[in-house]
Amino acid sequence: MNQTKKCIHQTNKYSANNYHPLPLVVSKAQGSWVYDVDGHKYLDMLSSYSALNHGHRHPKIIQALKDQADRVTLTSRAFHHDQMGSFLEKLCTLSGFDRALPMNSGTEAVETALKAARKWGYDVKGIPEGKAEIIAAENNFSGRSIGVLSMSTGKLATEGFGPYAPGFPTVPFGDAKAIEEAITENTAAVILEPIQGEGGVVVPPEGYLKEVREITKKHNLLLIIDEVQTGFGRTGKLYCYQHEDIQPDIVILGKALGGGVYPVSAILADEGVMDVFVPGNHGSTFGGNPLAARVAYTALEVLMEEGLIERSEELGAYFMKTLKAMDSPVIEDIRGKGLMVGVEIKEAAGTGRDFSEKLMELGVLVKDTKAQTLRFAPPLNISKEDLDWGIDRMKMGFRG
Repeated sequence: MNQTKKCIHQTNKYSANNYHPLPLVVSKAQGSWVYDVDGHKYLDMLSSYSALNHGHRHPKIIQALKDQADRVTLTSRAFHHDQMGSFLEKLCTLSGFDRALPMNSGTEAVETALKAARKWGYDVKGIPEGKAEIIAAENNFSGRSIGVLSMSTGKLATEGFGPYAPGFPTVPFGDAKAIEEAITENTAAVILEPIQGEGGVVVPPEGYLKEVREITKKHNLLLIIDEVQTGFGRTGKLYCYQHEDIQPDIVILGKALGGGVYPVSAILADEGVMDVFVPGNHGSTFGGNPLAARVAYTALEVLMEEGLIERSEELGAYFMKTLKAMDSPVIEDIRGKGLMVGVEIKEAAGTGRDFSEKLMELGVLVKDTKAQTLRFAPPLNISKEDLDWGIDRMKMGFRG
């Protein structure tokens, strides 16, 4: 039994069966490349679902992690520490918001945003206690906690885990009028992904977010934008909502904020929203810990110093153009922004899983989402030469 089969057998024996990974076992990585336990080399075109915008083991981020680990890693929020203020200031200044609230996972950040919106609905808007509603889009994916699943419509994620929390009406994604029609006197907020990543890299019609922003202002609602997958340059802007020149009331962040080495998440909002939190009504032992703060601060530094946002815009346009020029008989559709690209496979050609396995055999790592869509999200600092190497192998994989 080779190393790959041995590791997979051991994992399957002792792990819950809650994932269906591709049959390779990664043992080391650097930049845009990963290596399996048997010595094979692969180009990473998934970036851990956009958590690796800076690539694997960016030297500056790794050094920051090591340096901080040698000083102090955790204090809880019972005490201040010397990394929190500089991290939050940098995040808020860069993003244009008054305040940030740090957490750990993207799901925790979504829960934080939902709690903030409900509390704001009661304290500021005057919605009767226990009646607040938050409108969400069908086909959304923002995590797997019971609270977040309460606004989900995906059968696989929700079936068998109820009952769910009330107060989350859903409407079709990309339909601003449907949002306005769903508003009641108890509506506190609207929550949307600017591009639905797990939903199949679904890009809404141009002008959708701007129209929703106008509707929420008209009805005195908060607009919450989930940028966990789309943030930090992934779509060619710092945040995807900036493509439509709007400013939400709450922004949800995660994944790439941790620089690909540590889980860090947060929400951003101005004082009028963030002031609903008082000591004791929300928190996290690890949220904003010294290690997380130092890593996230450095990840933001690298993002700006290396021009990764501009690089995403440039390489993303090139990647999309090259994919479309393939004119592959197996591809139904190509869509996305920046270096977040979805390739939909024709049903007659096979499934997304079939093609993710085929590309793996050719040395390119990507993963299916939904049945027919492959999600491409390479590191933002991938070289054009490495991207071209991957494209050449995609041409082979998409021949049909």
